[in-house]
Amino acid sequence: MIAAPQRAWSLASTGFVAGGVAVAGFAPLGFAPLTLAALAVLAWLGHESPSARAAGYAGYGFGAGLFTFGIPWIYIALHVFGGMPPALAVLATAIFAGFLALYPALALYSAKRLAPASWSIAFAATWTLTEWLRGWVFTGFPWLAMGYSQTPWSPLAGYAPVLGVYGVTLATAATGAALAGLVTGRSRRNSLVALVALIGGGGALGWVPWTQTTGQPIEVSLIQGNIAQEAKFRAESLTETLRLFDRLVSETRSPLVILPETAFPMLLDDMPRDYLDNLAARMQRRNGDLIAGVFENDPVGSDRYFNAAISLGVSPRQHYRKVHLVPFGEFIPLKPLLAPFINEVLRIPLSDQTRGTENQQPIDVAGQKVAIDICYEDAFGEEIIRQLPAATMLVNLTNDAWYGESWASEQHLQMSQTRALETGRTMLRATNTGRTAAIDHRGRVLNVMPEFEQTVLTQVVTGRSGATPFVRFGNTPVIVLALTALLIAMRRG
Repeated sequence: MIAAPQRAWSLASTGFVAGGVAVAGFAPLGFAPLTLAALAVLAWLGHESPSARAAGYAGYGFGAGLFTFGIPWIYIALHVFGGMPPALAVLATAIFAGFLALYPALALYSAKRLAPASWSIAFAATWTLTEWLRGWVFTGFPWLAMGYSQTPWSPLAGYAPVLGVYGVTLATAATGAALAGLVTGRSRRNSLVALVALIGGGGALGWVPWTQTTGQPIEVSLIQGNIAQEAKFRAESLTETLRLFDRLVSETRSPLVILPETAFPMLLDDMPRDYLDNLAARMQRRNGDLIAGVFENDPVGSDRYFNAAISLGVSPRQHYRKVHLVPFGEFIPLKPLLAPFINEVLRIPLSDQTRGTENQQPIDVAGQKVAIDICYEDAFGEEIIRQLPAATMLVNLTNDAWYGESWASEQHLQMSQTRALETGRTMLRATNTGRTAAIDHRGRVLNVMPEFEQTVLTQVVTGRSGATPFVRFGNTPVIVLALTALLIAMRRG
């Protein structure tokens, strides 16, 4: 008999390998079946674990592998562009990955403790609930939620318009558990029925036309300036940045032009007034509008400012102010306590921003009602739908230059694809260094630009109206479904 510490290490290390393999299902690799296989291994580990604590070790190992290999770009943001010393950046990244691994540990511990006799159901339910918790606790970090690994080509992606990404997570975890049962011979018939139902149901839902086109097609130009992050906020670079975007806008002919997050890396009140007037006049001559990222002063207080998007052109001036800010990058939690330390080890410009209000509505530009979100906000599907169903299309302004030549921008693009699929809307992404893209209402990339190139993407798109079930009800149905499944599993013993 294997001693308890040795057994715990064996479970955790096997889980770690499975977690690392699961990363292959996410962008840019996109091998969705590998994530299902990794979850099947984890489900088998949890089932075979002698206790809830042992199952928790397997879950923790899986989470450690998933986040160690899935988000190493955190180190790049902290050290390369945030100025944190290398050793401290490694430590901070490891601590963050270790913290995130607690959620998979909690999922397996809870499933084994609450309903060991109905393991497959409990596993899928607790996995979904803990991923949902990870999406909002301490402002949330939903990156690498299992549902994203199936977007957009897996049949399981069909659950996204109905139940959102956590609904796809539920289906993904249940499929992994069913695969484990099929391979190991446990309830083989039930496992096969579950697999057919999950994959067939998702595939059928993928054919449902949840929304419909509205209005005339419109040509859109998305500008990728490719401004190096290390130069972006230098005073001597600002004039060249303004000239660059002025030139790139002048070379377009589209009635809707979109620039990335903080394309103008300064306060709006400090912008040359004639520069904005000239841009507005250029768009008015073509009867169009431009959307651009800038820091906007808060009229309530001179020391407050927003990460914002403004419109210029034939439509009245409008703005959107970022609501979901990134901890430590855009605001400092527990500021009186942590600010002295954070300001000492991190050098991030304009990192004390103010949150926009949650009830902002789509802006009217170029004949469309555009729901804007800025960078990290499109990781939160239930926040995006606040502007729906009024919006006819989605626009994401992003600057992923913070993460260098990593997988972060590809993973971020995959989340944008999921938002398009959840809402049944076209998603337009204007990014600083990539990946600038136009995505259709089924989550398929229509056109995408290479990273780290100065370029313009021009695409004809169409607005859409209507509401998917996810737009109407958000995450509530999948949380109720997961809780109900867990209660049924507990009742069955």
